[in-house]
Amino acid sequence: MSVATDIRPVLGRRGRVLAEGRRVLRTEADAVRCLADRLGEGFLDAVDLIHGARGRIVVAGIGKSGLVARKIAATLTSTGTPAAFLHPVDGLHGDLGMVGPEDVMVVVSRSGATGELDGLLVFAESHGIPVIALVGDRASPLARRATTAVDCGVSAEACPMNLTPTCSTTAALAMGDALAMALLRRRGFGQQDFARIHPGGALGLRLTLKVGDVMVGDDYPAVPADCPARDVIVPLARMRGTVPVIAADRSVTGVVTAGDLTRLMEGTNAFLDVPVSVFMNRSPRLTSPEEPGSAAVRRMEKHGIMAMPVVSDGVLVGIVHLHDLLRAGAA
Repeated sequence: MSVATDIRPVLGRRGRVLAEGRRVLRTEADAVRCLADRLGEGFLDAVDLIHGARGRIVVAGIGKSGLVARKIAATLTSTGTPAAFLHPVDGLHGDLGMVGPEDVMVVVSRSGATGELDGLLVFAESHGIPVIALVGDRASPLARRATTAVDCGVSAEACPMNLTPTCSTTAALAMGDALAMALLRRRGFGQQDFARIHPGGALGLRLTLKVGDVMVGDDYPAVPADCPARDVIVPLARMRGTVPVIAADRSVTGVVTAGDLTRLMEGTNAFLDVPVSVFMNRSPRLTSPEEPGSAAVRRMEKHGIMAMPVVSDGVLVGIVHLHDLLRAGAA
């Protein structure tokens, strides 16, 4: 048996696995795309109800829909709309006490006919609490009893047996994201709002970190333009290859890098007495302590530089290095 014959069945099995993975992804993508085409009044009414709520948004669901509901509640909360997850069964055993008269309830269900949801609907109806149904069947009992229903229906699951919730959970999850992002825009929720409620996360840090938080200050060494090259060799080695050049008033007139010195050395053997003004960069990129760290990183990467002098009121106050910014989480 040849080598080619030996590997052909293996490649065939791997190919079928890859094809199945692609089929599932395309099927679920098509399901979400169809939702976008059908989006209408129910979605607008849901956004209005949530935006106008004076209390919290209580998101409920059971089984796989419950997992989706948890994520929707988390996404709403993290984007400026306070929300909490409620398990329907736990709700009937005391947790409905968390639902107040100014809240809005969002119920996630593929069939819209799950018996465990009945108690929640009865409670909401008796207390005048609006219910938004993210439901796969607009003719279901849940859709009929809800204040408004958002169509999350799919033509079929990605499961070969059309049983395992796949397209339906993806559709409901995507609809929850659509609601959260529409509300984010309507509330004018911006980067600073995001940073305020994500102070401990990498995203929040990236939004709040300033150059001044990372820069090396404490009288960072600088040299005058008329000093000889010999006087910058040690500072360049000690300060990671970048030394600012300053005037008498400590304003930055240039910068010397290890590369500048190397090019000078390649051009002449008598380089030690050459004034810094001859080989320095006279148009250095500068930053300020208040510049966002992420913006400084983008500029340094764009211009291919490793460090920038930090200036406040025209005076050198330190230097910031690209690696320090990256290590601090600025990108």
